[in-house]
Amino acid sequence: MAITKIHPIKSTLNLAIDYITKGEKTDNEILVSSFKCNPVTAHTSFLRTREANQTRGNVLARHLIQSFLPGETNAETAHEIGKKLCEQHLKNEYEYVLATHVDRGHIHNHIIFNNVNKVTGKCYQSNKRSYHQIRNISDELCRENKLSVIDPYYESYKRKYKTKGKSWYEFQQTKQGTSWKSKLQFDIDRMLKQAQNWEDFLKRISDLGYEIKYGKHIAFRHKDKQRFTRAKTIGEDYTEERLKQRLQESIQNQRPGIKQRVGKVIDIKNNEKIKSSKGYEFWANKHNLKTMADSVIAIRQLGINSKQELEEQIQKTADERLNVLDQIKNIETSMDKLSETMEQVETIRKYREHYKYHKANPNDESFAREYSAELKLYTVASKAIIETYDSVPKSKDILKELDQLQEKKNTLMKEYSKSNELFYELVQYKKNYDKYMDKEVER
Repeated sequence: MAITKIHPIKSTLNLAIDYITKGEKTDNEILVSSFKCNPVTAHTSFLRTREANQTRGNVLARHLIQSFLPGETNAETAHEIGKKLCEQHLKNEYEYVLATHVDRGHIHNHIIFNNVNKVTGKCYQSNKRSYHQIRNISDELCRENKLSVIDPYYESYKRKYKTKGKSWYEFQQTKQGTSWKSKLQFDIDRMLKQAQNWEDFLKRISDLGYEIKYGKHIAFRHKDKQRFTRAKTIGEDYTEERLKQRLQESIQNQRPGIKQRVGKVIDIKNNEKIKSSKGYEFWANKHNLKTMADSVIAIRQLGINSKQELEEQIQKTADERLNVLDQIKNIETSMDKLSETMEQVETIRKYREHYKYHKANPNDESFAREYSAELKLYTVASKAIIETYDSVPKSKDILKELDQLQEKKNTLMKEYSKSNELFYELVQYKKNYDKYMDKEVER
C-alpha cells in the first residue's frame, strides 16, 4: 500500500528539483526519470511553458510524494509504479521529474510536475477530486503489483455508514437523536408508506417543506437548511432506485380498502368566516357531523368505548413511542462506538509497518520527523483499542455487527413510525371530540 501527499511549489522550483534528484538519494541518479524536459534544466522548461501560455498565479509546480511501506517493495518496482502513476494521471500533458529515494528505511517517489498543462495551457486543478484520482490510481497500481491494498470491509463500511462532510454540530445532533439527516430519513420512510405512487411521494415530501433536486442522485433540502442533501448519503436504502423499489413494496403490502385519514372538526364558535357566511356555517356543521361520526367509528374499531379509555390509549401509545425512540438512540450510540473502533482499526492497519520500522530503527530521525503524524495516530488508536479489547478486532466482524444493528434500527424505525402515526391520530380524535362536545354543550 502506498501513501500519497501533494502540495504546491510557489518558489525555489530549481532547489526543489535539485533536492529530489540528488545522487545519494537516487542511487547515483539511476532512479530519476522525466517527461518533456531534462532533470537538470527542468525548472527552466516549466517556466517557458508558463510564459508561452501567459499563465498568471503564484503556483509554479506540484510536488507529489508516494511512499511505500517499509520492506514492501524494491526501488525498481517503486520507480515503475511512479512512472505509471504519472502516465495515467498526467496523461502526457504535463512536464515532470520523477525521483525514487532509497536513502531511508522506506522507499518513496518524489514527482514534481508543471502546474501548467503543456497541451491546453490551463493550470492544474488541485482539489479533492484530483487527489482521489491520484489515490485510486496509486491503489490500483499497488494491487497490480501485489502490494497491500485498502481493506475491503473498511471500504464497505465507508459506503454504508461513513457520511462525508458531517459537521461537529450534526454529529452532536445525531448522538441526541435530533440530526436533520435523521429527520429526513424519518420523513422519507413515513411518506413512502403513505404514497400511492412516485409522484405522490414527491408531492408529500414537498408538502413537508422539502425542495427536491434531480440529477445523477436525487437530493432534498428542507426550507430551514441552506444546502441540498443527497438521499444516498443517508444509506444504501435511500438511493433513488432503492426508494422506488421500497415504494412499490409498500404499495403491494397495503391492504385493499385502507381507511382514509379522519379530518378535523372546525371550531365554529371562534371561526370568523362562519360569522359572516351562513352558507359556510351550514357546510361546517355538516362537515363536523360527518367528521365526528368518522372519529367515533375509528375509535370503536380500536376497541375504545369512552373518553377515559381514549386518554389512556393516548398515554400508552406515547409511552410506547418514547420507549422505541430510546431503543433507537441506544442502537445509534452503539453504532457510533463501533464506527470509532472501525476507524481506529483502520488507522492501526495503515500505519502498523511505519510503527514497526520506527521501533526497530529509533535513531532514524528523518523518518520519525516525516511520519510523526502517522506514528502519533497509530499510538492514539492502539491505546484506545487496548482500553476496550484484548486484541485488535477484525474489520469484518465490526462491519457484521454494524449491519446487525442497522437492521434492528430499521425495524424499530418502522415501529416508531407506526406508533407515531397512531399517536397523532388518537390525539386528533380527542381534539375532535372536545371541540364537538363543547359546541353541543353550548347549544
